[in-house]
Amino acid sequence: MVTKSLAVSENARAERPAVILANLGTPQAPTARAVRPFLREFLSDRRIIEMPPAIWRPILEGIILRVRPARSAKLYESIWHTESNSSPLMYWSLRQRDELAARLDHVADVHLAMRYGEPSIRSVLDQLRDQGVQRVLIIPAYPQYASSSTAPVIDEVARDMLNARNQLEIRTIRSFHDAPVYIEALAAALVNHWDARGRPDFEGGDKLVLSFHSIPEAMHRDGDVYRDECETTAELLRSRLNLDSQWVLTRYQSVFGPAKWIGPATIDTMGELGAVGTTRVDVICPGFVADCIETLDEIARLNRDAFIEAGGSQFHYVPWGNDLPGCIDTFEEVARTGLAGWV
Repeated sequence: MVTKSLAVSENARAERPAVILANLGTPQAPTARAVRPFLREFLSDRRIIEMPPAIWRPILEGIILRVRPARSAKLYESIWHTESNSSPLMYWSLRQRDELAARLDHVADVHLAMRYGEPSIRSVLDQLRDQGVQRVLIIPAYPQYASSSTAPVIDEVARDMLNARNQLEIRTIRSFHDAPVYIEALAAALVNHWDARGRPDFEGGDKLVLSFHSIPEAMHRDGDVYRDECETTAELLRSRLNLDSQWVLTRYQSVFGPAKWIGPATIDTMGELGAVGTTRVDVICPGFVADCIETLDEIARLNRDAFIEAGGSQFHYVPWGNDLPGCIDTFEEVARTGLAGWV
């Protein structure tokens, strides 16, 4: 009887769809040895670096992978989550997986996959096949679509399908940059922060900066809709908070390499605001669903230092993602919408 019940339970689980939250990835340890293979995989993706491999490979192997792993390891070490012995991105991504799984209990099983590093997208898809799962919803953890973030996730799923004997039924979420639940999550994080720390004196010159990851201008010129979706998010959030347009600045961070990237740059703006006597700046990063190097080091340290050193007084980084209720609400609604007709 027990064996039969277990078999029925396993069959019922296999008949349920699965949801995969897919983020970028992270090294397994804050060491150069762990960072190097992660960077190699990441920077070898033609979606990330569009330079011809014959030109790019010697630069990557001969220069970047000799110098950057040690530098990056120090940054990871400074933000490493000691309790879980993982990067903040991994820690919060696992929390998001667990929180979403609780919300979707009896509806779908939830898994975490990383585009670069582990757990890899292919390993998770293989695991689902072994369990007999047939239907899978992929949610790239990027609110705004970009050919250098969302597309690599879809590419990897497609490569898996190309060689699979048992092709799964796959659905993918392209973006959720204008979803009301997402805009509400951003707004709630700011309102809660202002309730606790006081509202900025916008009339007196304080600013709210919405900082998105940048992309090369060439990608934008070639048809990438990322900047358009960032600007849509920014306008919807500004409208939701009923703020004048002059109080809210949309900026771009995390520029890499010599090519020209979309701007204005967040860190340049920090220096400019401090220099003209701006007292307070609040910064939120709508494109990052989990804290990581780009938020905890680049924004909360480097951009803060740039603002304060230029003459500013108060700098506040405002998280909105991680396991905050609004972020999990967003993932839940995106998942339920994507699962419609399957459950």
